[in-house]
Amino acid sequence: MTTLAWIVVFTAASGIASAMLAGVFLLLPESTRAKALPHLVSFATGALLGAALLALLPEAMETVGPAGARGIGAALIAGLGLFFVIEKMVLWRHAHSHEHDESDHAAHAHSRDKASGVLVLIGDSIHNALDGVLVAAAFLTNVQLGILTVLAVAAHEVPHRVGDFAILLHSGMSRGRALALNLATGLTSVLGGVIAYFGLRTAMGALPYALAVAAAGFLYIAVAGLIPALHRRADPRTSLAQVLLIGLGIGVIAWAESRLG
Repeated sequence: MTTLAWIVVFTAASGIASAMLAGVFLLLPESTRAKALPHLVSFATGALLGAALLALLPEAMETVGPAGARGIGAALIAGLGLFFVIEKMVLWRHAHSHEHDESDHAAHAHSRDKASGVLVLIGDSIHNALDGVLVAAAFLTNVQLGILTVLAVAAHEVPHRVGDFAILLHSGMSRGRALALNLATGLTSVLGGVIAYFGLRTAMGALPYALAVAAAGFLYIAVAGLIPALHRRADPRTSLAQVLLIGLGIGVIAWAESRLG
């Protein structure tokens, strides 16, 4: 297959599979979901850390050599700043939509639920398009790195989509409509991947820095998004399970990297 075909097939497959798995997950009893979701988050944390630190960043550093290390560091910092700003914008929009909570709760409750559903769809579309860009940058480097990046994206997308699916249902959508819209937003990763393919292919010198930004995105999601949620439970048994599952996520990426590399 051509590089573009790899990007289209894997971004589409990842978007569809994560949405379908989230839909199936919500069919499970609530008690089962409550027990399983934190374990998925722990595994996803490890997969993101492994992909960033064992695959994306080493590939970027190897491509530019020692002379370009400072540039990769700058790209990593820029990437962390970019994802920080994106998260701030999402949080600001969320807070703005809830600013009337105290003044007229009854009148605004239903509209807020609907607005939350719309915001989730918009946010997911942008988020998945960015995932497509990260995947394209990896595939333009080599197919093996692309597959590893897709694995990491899929690992964190499933628990993320479970939460979004629940918000869509809470906003009044039927299960069928929520699933269809979740699938549609997942396919925006294809659009992001195709745009990045043509953009980065014409500027191959920027590719290692795009990999560094991709690594920054994975690190930011893991460290700023997922790990704080894991700290909400600090009992020894849960903490041990978290450490083991984070290690498993890292181990899966390391194993896949050694097999594919």
